[in-house]
Amino acid sequence: MSKPAEGRRRVVIEGVKPEIDSGRFPVKRIVGDNLIVEADVFADGHDQVEAKLLYKRENERDWHTVPMKPLGNDRWRGAFPVLEQGRYIYTVSGRVDHFGTWQSDLKKRIEADQNVTVDLKNGANLLAETAKLAKGPDRAKLLEWARLIVDEGSSAKQGTLAMDPGIAELVAQYPNDKLTTRYEKELVVTVDREKARFSSWYEFFPRSSSPVPGRHGTFSDCEAHLPYVVELGFDVVYFPPIHPIGQSFRKGKNNSVLAEPGDVGSPWAIGSELGGHTAIHPQLGTLAEFRSLLEKAALLGLEVALDIAFQCAPDHPWVTRHPGWFRKRADGSIQYAENPPKKYQDIYPLDFETSDWVSLWDGLRDVFLYWIGEGVKIFRVDNPHTKAFPFWEWVIPEIKSAHPDVLFLAEAFTRPRVMQRLAKLGFTQSYTYFSWRNTKEELTEYLTELTATDVKEYFGPNLWPNTPDILPEPLQSGGRPAFAARLILAATLGASYGIYGAAYELQESTPFKPGGEEYLNSEKYELKHWDIEAPESLGSLISQVNGIRKAHRALQSNERLTFHPTDNPYLICYSKATANGESVIVTAVNLDPVNTQSGWVTLDLPAIFQPADTTYQVEDLLTGSVYSWYGARNYLQLSPAALPAHILLLPSGGQTIASSKNGK
Repeated sequence: MSKPAEGRRRVVIEGVKPEIDSGRFPVKRIVGDNLIVEADVFADGHDQVEAKLLYKRENERDWHTVPMKPLGNDRWRGAFPVLEQGRYIYTVSGRVDHFGTWQSDLKKRIEADQNVTVDLKNGANLLAETAKLAKGPDRAKLLEWARLIVDEGSSAKQGTLAMDPGIAELVAQYPNDKLTTRYEKELVVTVDREKARFSSWYEFFPRSSSPVPGRHGTFSDCEAHLPYVVELGFDVVYFPPIHPIGQSFRKGKNNSVLAEPGDVGSPWAIGSELGGHTAIHPQLGTLAEFRSLLEKAALLGLEVALDIAFQCAPDHPWVTRHPGWFRKRADGSIQYAENPPKKYQDIYPLDFETSDWVSLWDGLRDVFLYWIGEGVKIFRVDNPHTKAFPFWEWVIPEIKSAHPDVLFLAEAFTRPRVMQRLAKLGFTQSYTYFSWRNTKEELTEYLTELTATDVKEYFGPNLWPNTPDILPEPLQSGGRPAFAARLILAATLGASYGIYGAAYELQESTPFKPGGEEYLNSEKYELKHWDIEAPESLGSLISQVNGIRKAHRALQSNERLTFHPTDNPYLICYSKATANGESVIVTAVNLDPVNTQSGWVTLDLPAIFQPADTTYQVEDLLTGSVYSWYGARNYLQLSPAALPAHILLLPSGGQTIASSKNGK
């Protein structure tokens, strides 16, 4: 092994966090956050060490530096604010602090009443060496200090002068970079706007928005529906694909392979002679009407998220214009989508191993850019795990370099490593396994993984209790209590969540077949007319829960999620709190949709900012009831027939919540 370029660098830097896959991928933060960085920084021997955190915007030339503070056992911590969208670079440096070591040793010798004449001269030499690196007044000041601490006079006076913290502060400004160790990697943090962390999604099919049963909905109908979405408290309205739908092999109702006259087909079978991924289904309206819809949404405080599904109906213009983008079978025909034994003849997947991959990538990027140009800044991407990872690693940073406010939601219900890889590659948010986590143990384990392990550094969970593809078994059998419980779980466990709109409000619960998760008479294949004014609607509860989310900052982040043990397996209890304890919410949910469940919860008092052995009041934000709790152990009782959950506001800083209501 050859000698290093500079063998006098004695400091070691390792164990840097956050760092994803040895720096291969960026971590993620939100505008206004502080990125907290820790590292092990140490050297041989007993000399003191100084550690610094270095950071800059990606396009900046000069680094900013922040001193890191020792945590003990050679661990150091520093932080810097990320104030703009885009990418920041950060790393860590360390050096032996010769002057700090000298001051520390001098103090010990003076306290031991030793002769420090030579030691003072050593300090003067260190100051003189540092002065060579300084300029102007600082150089003069360092040289003057060097002279004063060795001048004739009392050693006590000279020692006091040498220990002046101002000297150390000035010396620290002029390190000998030749002897400073820089961590070998420059790490990246991607910074997104607030909606990347906190958002409430509402999905509905524009074609089902007509107030007249049986008539195809339009963008104008969607506009008229938007105030209702706002009334429910959502801030993102998500549309399935709005493009022309293919005629060839069009699916009929309930996914029938034979379409009847008048069947509208699946919106995910994209493309016809009328256009492809940048065209609009003519029955929905015109581009001008879509622009009007976006403007109306913005005025109401809503953002529109579009579905991007990179697949083509046989009628799609790309099939004839770019035949090389599709895989051929042995007989020369194009390979349609399959998941054997299932066949999807109405969809042609794209071939990411095509020799024409460069033009394919550019064409797909241009789809995003087209809709961004029309004002869309959020995309829900259909099945991104069936497209090549290198494409996503290129296209997302490519787009965000020019449009840093664009957000991407990955609809990838697949293996954990694949979902995590997509998040690392740049997807802002991701669907999760929440739909299939039902027991207390499952929910606790899974949400702990998402919020308290390294996964939290790059994976943005978006919790959905249902989608047009997924009707989970608990919703099939649990009735209204199950829908209410799953809504509250999703909305309070996750800072971002969504529902498949009216189907959830009206508790659509009939599967296509027993044991399956497809809806009977699925909206994916037919027009639906939803009676949102129906008395059984969950709309008022949804509106109330979303209002609570907006009013309490504890629910607007996935940080500081804490699960609290209960002695009943059907009762789950957890809390969220802001870092300063100003906002503290405890949620308890009965996971049994049939029976009243009761039991005792043992609260982690520091996590909820409550002192031990103290009585405090908690207010149920769902009912307005106030309860007196004492210490850590408290009683819960929840009836699914009434309301299967508490969302409890706790006092901040030990304050008592004022209320005129009687508690229990």
